[in-house]
Amino acid sequence: MQRHEAGGSPANATAIDLRLRLLAGFLLAAHLVAVGWLTLAPLDLPWTSAGNMTPLAGIRADLALGPVEAARRIGEGLALLAPLGVLVPLVSGRLRLSRLAAWSSLMRTAAAGALVSLSIEMLQSGVPGRVVDVDSVLLNTLGVLIAHAAVVPALRARLARSLPVYQGDTPRISRVGIGPWTDVLSAVPREY
Repeated sequence: MQRHEAGGSPANATAIDLRLRLLAGFLLAAHLVAVGWLTLAPLDLPWTSAGNMTPLAGIRADLALGPVEAARRIGEGLALLAPLGVLVPLVSGRLRLSRLAAWSSLMRTAAAGALVSLSIEMLQSGVPGRVVDVDSVLLNTLGVLIAHAAVVPALRARLARSLPVYQGDTPRISRVGIGPWTDVLSAVPREY
């Protein structure tokens, strides 16, 4: 079924899609620069604690500080890279996906978030005043997953409804009159 709308040419649909992808790419780059500045700036501290390489140990320590402080620290870990969960799929630009492709998009986005978080943690090992924490990678990746699952399906549906669907030009077939073989098909067979 074709949906015909005003301005539904492929050039118009491509321009809208291209502008959206460029905006998402710019926002993604700006977010990564801000995250890099926040997480890789050296800190002038008299002492630092040891790095945490035991999964969930830092989260348990945060929970031991009380509910308000734990919510703040865990929330910061979840929110740091959460915009990647929305921006990475928008940069890819695919709006109409099957269930398998949507699941694949979720996994690719989570992998991208985990790699960015792991890269930050690796770079922090050489920055004065910063310590490596494996729980940061877990929380950042979980934040990317939550943001993707909460926002991207509804955003894709809304964008898919607002953009015209271009399915190619309607084929034009010239009208053909009665062919020369029609008297052969309609003739009564003769007896010999």
